[in-house]
Amino acid sequence: MSLDINAISQFLYYEASLLDDRQWDEWISCYSPKVVYWMPAWGDDDQLTTDPYSQISLIFYPNRQGLEDRVYRIKTERSGASTPEPRTTHMLSNIAIVSQNGNCVDVRYNWVTHSHRYQQSGYFFGTTYCTLDLSESRPQITRKTIHLNNDYIRQVIDIYHV
Repeated sequence: MSLDINAISQFLYYEASLLDDRQWDEWISCYSPKVVYWMPAWGDDDQLTTDPYSQISLIFYPNRQGLEDRVYRIKTERSGASTPEPRTTHMLSNIAIVSQNGNCVDVRYNWVTHSHRYQQSGYFFGTTYCTLDLSESRPQITRKTIHLNNDYIRQVIDIYHV
């Protein structure tokens, strides 16, 4: 795949729509086996944590195996936090290429996810930074860092919320 902002945007929209459609196996296929998937937490000093190995994170998977385990729990209803699954709508904006290094491109985008579960609707919003490997016919996400900007989270946050 070439460095084309429209194609990159379409891939990111596709990945988000798979979450909304609960197409878990297809969603996982968007990620490299070596992906680092991380959502740092906000510290008391209003700064994001910087090291997932020594500081608190809202979500951290050092490779795709962690994501696969999470998807397995969701699909088999072995996750009380995800049963029943919420209905979600992801909206992405301000998609921009930050840098490129060979076949890898760093992308930044803003997002809002609307979520409905147990007769309550809510939303999450933030900015995502991800690295895409463009060496194949379809991109693969090799790193995803999610900055959740909500100040108050009144439920468990999960992969389908961001």
